[in-house]
Amino acid sequence: MKAYKIPLLAGLLILSACTANPILQDAKVSVEIPDKWSSIASQYKDFKITWLEGFKDPLMLALIEEGRNNNPDLILAAGNMNKAWLLAAKSATSLMPSADLSLGQSSEGTSTVKLTANWELDVWGRISAGNSAAEASAKAAEADYIFTQQSISANIAKLYFKIVEANLQTDLAKKNLAISKETIRITKVKYDNGISSGQDLALSRANLAASEEQVIRLAGSQKDAMRALEILLGRYPSASLESSKILPALPANPPAGLPSELLERRPDLISAEQKIAAAFNAGLEAKAASLPRFSLTANGSGASSSLAGALNPSDLAWQMGANLIAPLFDGGRRKIDIKLANLEQKQSIANYAKIALNAFAEVENNLDQGIVLKQRELALIQVQIQSHKAYRIAKIRYDEGEIDLLEPLTLQNQANAAESNLSSVRRSLLEQRINLYLALGGAWQTAK
Repeated sequence: MKAYKIPLLAGLLILSACTANPILQDAKVSVEIPDKWSSIASQYKDFKITWLEGFKDPLMLALIEEGRNNNPDLILAAGNMNKAWLLAAKSATSLMPSADLSLGQSSEGTSTVKLTANWELDVWGRISAGNSAAEASAKAAEADYIFTQQSISANIAKLYFKIVEANLQTDLAKKNLAISKETIRITKVKYDNGISSGQDLALSRANLAASEEQVIRLAGSQKDAMRALEILLGRYPSASLESSKILPALPANPPAGLPSELLERRPDLISAEQKIAAAFNAGLEAKAASLPRFSLTANGSGASSSLAGALNPSDLAWQMGANLIAPLFDGGRRKIDIKLANLEQKQSIANYAKIALNAFAEVENNLDQGIVLKQRELALIQVQIQSHKAYRIAKIRYDEGEIDLLEPLTLQNQANAAESNLSSVRRSLLEQRINLYLALGGAWQTAK
């Protein structure tokens, strides 16, 4: 990665533009908040195409799409996002006039109407600040939803990899079981003819039991992974998923010198930024609440023998006036609100710094892990090749009576372990690539 310089983190969140505001002067660390916070949903509309489709596995992509439509946690996150936007829309209505209409009827049968209108003038920016805080909170909830969407999609992919690996491991275990059965058959014939020892027969039987246990254990692990995946998909956990026996292709390696600006796309970082904006706007709102409020009111009333006449504007008598509402004594509540707002500002900045540092750590760890796993894969390939070669030679020597059964069984188990470990490492490489995509906030191929 290049020099670390996420704008909000630069110099560990130093701000000079806001120091003139008395609300922000108490903050030990400041942050520069952009005037406009653009919607971030469009930035992630193609994330499925840009990095999940790079694995080129249609079945996996179909399961991810099912999870994105039916996962309960994702539905809850979407509800929180929509609720936050509704609250922001509700907050925006405070900038508009409000009116109440009452209808009645006198004892003489005459209809009466009364209209009361009120409009608070946002002289100190209190209402605008509250509206901006609500909008920033909604955008934070939107980013949280996108982060949940990406996390669930990634977890579906990783569970799918585990199921595919379990299929491969099961096939290997069944192959070993078949070899063990053949070995015990040959050993029994040799033993009956006095060529093999009782030790060899016991070893072959123990090896057969171990192979049977491995098949049973892998079947249980596979069902556990299937049920976990079905839960993410919103299905009943019946362990009846369709799966493949081939691990997906590993996407291309990332290029050297990835810019740290890629992390700015991470939805958890965007959410943390929006929470800073919400906290500072809430601080402005709290301070402005200590200042006088100006309100315009209008009252009109009229009477008519018909309802239509009562609603005729020409029959209404309007009076306009300006009201001044100044806070007098509240027991220190507003001062406490300001202090709370200042604390929330500092907490939001610290939260952003924590998430940003964790993001850097995730990228660095995943880049290193990719190198280590690739080196392990190459080493295990050699272990597998040489172990199988050694086993074949030992098997021939055992069949010719040159050695006892222990040596070929030991080499067989070594070769099997190498093949099993190789499948696990290849699955780990796929998981590492998923984690790297998450850490970078998307695919590096489309980054500019």
